Order: sequence, then C-alpha cells, then structure tokens
Amino acid sequence: MNYQIRTMEEEDYDGVYKLWTTIHGFAMRSLDDSKDGVTRVLRRNPGLSVVAVSAGKIVGSILVGHDGRRACFYHVCVHEDYRKQGIGKAMAAEAMVRLKDEGINKIQLVAFRENQLGNSFWQAEQWEKRDDLNVYDFVLNDENITAFNK
Repeated sequence: MNYQIRTMEEEDYDGVYKLWTTIHGFAMRSLDDSKDGVTRVLRRNPGLSVVAVSAGKIVGSILVGHDGRRACFYHVCVHEDYRKQGIGKAMAAEAMVRLKDEGINKIQLVAFRENQLGNSFWQAEQWEKRDDLNVYDFVLNDENITAFNK
C-alpha cells in the first residue's frame, strides 16, 4: 500500500482522533487529547508531529513535543489494517530527523506494559528500556493542587 508521511496539522485532529479510537489498549485523557489539548501541543512544537496518510485517510500518527533538551513521542500508533508495512518506523524516523534539526538529542516514550506489540517494536529497534527510574503522574486540577498544598 502507498502512504505518505507528512506534518500533522490542526485540521487533522478529527482524523487522528478517529484513528486513536480504533487502537486497542490505547489510553486517552479528555483534556489532553481534546482538540484544544492537541492544538496546544502542535502550536508549541510546530512541524514536529507527523501523520501517515493512505488514500486520503490518516492511518498513523505521532504527537511530538520537546522541552528544548529532551523530546517525547506521544500516541505513536498505526491502524491495525496498515501495520507491518514500515509505517511506524517511517514516522518515527521522520520525527527523529525533525528533532535532530532542532538540536534535540534524546527522545523518550511511554509504552504500557501490556502493550506487547509496541514494546516488541521499540525493543527490536534498539530503544533502551529503562529500569532505573519511576514515572509519576499528577493531574493538575484545583482539587489535587489544594490537597497537595495542605
């Protein structure tokens, strides 16, 4: 199948969101993955996020952000009907080149433990699984901030 890797644009949100809803085991958050949330990432990191398009349909995506030092890949996915064609690897390679051009020299991503397909992919591509750190999340809302500040 033919596909094209290109920059993710704000107008791609509906197609990207539709793709995300087809991925088994995919976790989304209503605020972060809303149109406003994704638009904020795209505007803060212009030209870094990518989509794969086949026959006018978005079949893959990587949301990319960085803090000036280290980048993160978010929501790396390829539609089940389009896997095993090199799309994920092509998207990741394109995003890597874009990050390198910005002077970023390290990327991290999160793959859920139960995501055997994703973990196998990243490990086969020589990404290093880190066992030396713990990842913590804290949801920034008024209730949590008030409780934290007590």
